[in-house]
Amino acid sequence: MLKKKRLTTTNRDSMVDITREVETVVKDSNIKEGQVVIYCPHTTAGITINENADPDVKEDMLMSFQEVYPWEHQQYKHAEGNTAAHLKASTVGSSQTVIVSEGKLILGQWQGIYFCEFDGSRARTYYIKVS
Repeated sequence: MLKKKRLTTTNRDSMVDITREVETVVKDSNIKEGQVVIYCPHTTAGITINENADPDVKEDMLMSFQEVYPWEHQQYKHAEGNTAAHLKASTVGSSQTVIVSEGKLILGQWQGIYFCEFDGSRARTYYIKVS
């Protein structure tokens, strides 16, 4: 089962919790044992798994990405001016795979799945593949 999902981001950098959307697709698939792949087809956005209990974790991550990959750097050559977004997306990665057991995602107690925006605000697409 493959589902195409859309979301609109409102900030240049953000992490949107998509765990519930992934859980719903897994439930609707009726797969009891397998895996789910969450994939982002954008070069300036990504998918990650991290803590979803304390929102400060997201803020700390985004702050640290900005420190490592500043938006403006005098030696960046990319004409579009979004080199930092490309670097952040490559660091995070374009996909995550999660095991499905007894029809449920196997995530740690504090884990959530995030769509990471690094060049917003934009209308974005991501895919959820259950097998």
